[in-house]
Amino acid sequence: MSRVFLHVDMDAFYASVEQRDHPELRGRPVVVGSPPNQRGVVSAASYEARTFGIHSAMPSVEAGKRCPHAVFLPVDMPRYKEASETILRILERFTPLIEPLSIDEAFLDVTGAIRLFGEGPEIGRQIKEAIQAETQLTASVGVASNKFLAKLASDLEKPDGLTVVPRTPDKIRAFLAPLPAERIWGVGKVTRLHLSKAGIVTIGDIQRVRLDTLASLVGRHSAHHLKQLAMGEDAREIEMNVEEQSISREFTFMEDCADREELEAILCDLVDDVGRRLRRVEKYASTAHIKVRWTGFETITRQMKLDPPCCDDFQLRKAAMELFGKVELTKPVRLIGFGVTQLHRKVEQQLLLFHDGVPPERAEKLSRTVDQIRSTFGPDSIHSGRGRRL
Repeated sequence: MSRVFLHVDMDAFYASVEQRDHPELRGRPVVVGSPPNQRGVVSAASYEARTFGIHSAMPSVEAGKRCPHAVFLPVDMPRYKEASETILRILERFTPLIEPLSIDEAFLDVTGAIRLFGEGPEIGRQIKEAIQAETQLTASVGVASNKFLAKLASDLEKPDGLTVVPRTPDKIRAFLAPLPAERIWGVGKVTRLHLSKAGIVTIGDIQRVRLDTLASLVGRHSAHHLKQLAMGEDAREIEMNVEEQSISREFTFMEDCADREELEAILCDLVDDVGRRLRRVEKYASTAHIKVRWTGFETITRQMKLDPPCCDDFQLRKAAMELFGKVELTKPVRLIGFGVTQLHRKVEQQLLLFHDGVPPERAEKLSRTVDQIRSTFGPDSIHSGRGRRL
């Protein structure tokens, strides 16, 4: 049986939840994120705000200039997660084969559900209707024979769209041919520039160009990847229970900061937050990194291995301070961040005959105790060291 994949993508999710819960905001430009008089970025923009050119990741100051009468609201993640969980439960009625990509989008393999609910387009319609009825939110759905095509399709008729991709190879290629090359995963600004200089502007151009010519522009591996997707080929399956592979936290200063002591205090708070999140998901990190963004947006990163992998505040702080100690403060700092990658479920702790500071097992136990105290009595009930609450 030919496979049937759906990509369900909520429309302007954060902003739509705000407009749903605050009827007076419906029809008005709504921006979720930092206020326009502070540093920070847009997390989401309603479709009314998008008509002014506002989009996610845009500096909020710029968004305020483009639409001074927009309503700016802070991110309210608990409410968005609640809506997301309701939507996930709706999707689970149709298939257990679900791959959430983020809080507001997911892939579904509904091949086995066709006998129960009808063909792919009919399932997409039922999902949209159920989401609208039970959450008062709209979703756009792409229906196709693979994940790439389904995701591409869901974005073509937003908002509240239902786009069905043809299923035969020749019709798939014809469907893709007029679309811009950047619709393909992996074609970002740099790749698009290289392609356009060679006269490759559409997906159809990628379909027609020789593989060796394409390889000379983007490299052989990327050329094969682009060729396959341009032909509508994607063999990936639904990945269930995908686990987080990195955790990070950043802080943007209201005014650029050149005080190392202040920067270290903020960095300690970021480390503690990352550590709490690591312990909450029962993970251990093998790599730590810091990010420093100067005035003018120049950004540097530094990273180091954690051996053995850890999740306690003591080792994470030590790593962060060691990395930051190597950074020369030649300019004031606009943003500072800390993160961990290469996460593991369990760690076989080796016997350490010599250790620096608190033994690893005790350090982890102490960190978890601090988590429990903060959970019971509030985040400001206990402070560890030099950090200051953000």
